[in-house]
Amino acid sequence: MTVLRSLAKCVGALVVVLIGIALVARLSDGPIGPFAGGTLLGGVLVPDSTVDWSFARDIDTVEFQLLDPARSRTVWILVRDGELYIPCQVPEFRLWKQWPHEALEDGRAVIRVDGKRYPVRAVRVTDPKLLEQVGTVMGEKYLDGSVPETGSVWVFRMDPRTGRDGAEGASRSVEPARARYSPMRPKLGGRRS
Repeated sequence: MTVLRSLAKCVGALVVVLIGIALVARLSDGPIGPFAGGTLLGGVLVPDSTVDWSFARDIDTVEFQLLDPARSRTVWILVRDGELYIPCQVPEFRLWKQWPHEALEDGRAVIRVDGKRYPVRAVRVTDPKLLEQVGTVMGEKYLDGSVPETGSVWVFRMDPRTGRDGAEGASRSVEPARARYSPMRPKLGGRRS
């Protein structure tokens, strides 16, 4: 019984530590490892709406934050023809990964790369030919050449944001969150995204 009691205490302590890290991450400027972080505030804001993302081709991960809700995460990135794409494996169990569904409703986002913040709009790619091309880039970069099944992976293209949605939206610390998401909502539709 002492072994079980000790094991229970260790598991309990681990759970408390993980919850603590998750809470600290939500209040931080960006994610902490696999834990979603708070609003991306640090870094120079790049207001230019047209960015050639070729400079990021060899970067594995970046910090990505939707404006609503204002949570940041570490994601894989793909660059094809100077355009930035974020792949996302969408699990059957929606509780774990809600941001792709949230991006469909409000795609305003911020990407932080090398200490610079870029206001973008996440737009889901549905064109089969483009999905195949981006899937090939993903396979070469992350999957030892194998191409992922298109049904389980969503891909978002990061378009520039302009006008009121541009740099002004990216510089606000937090926009009011709307209580519209619930893990109990019906399903609408990896590793690091």
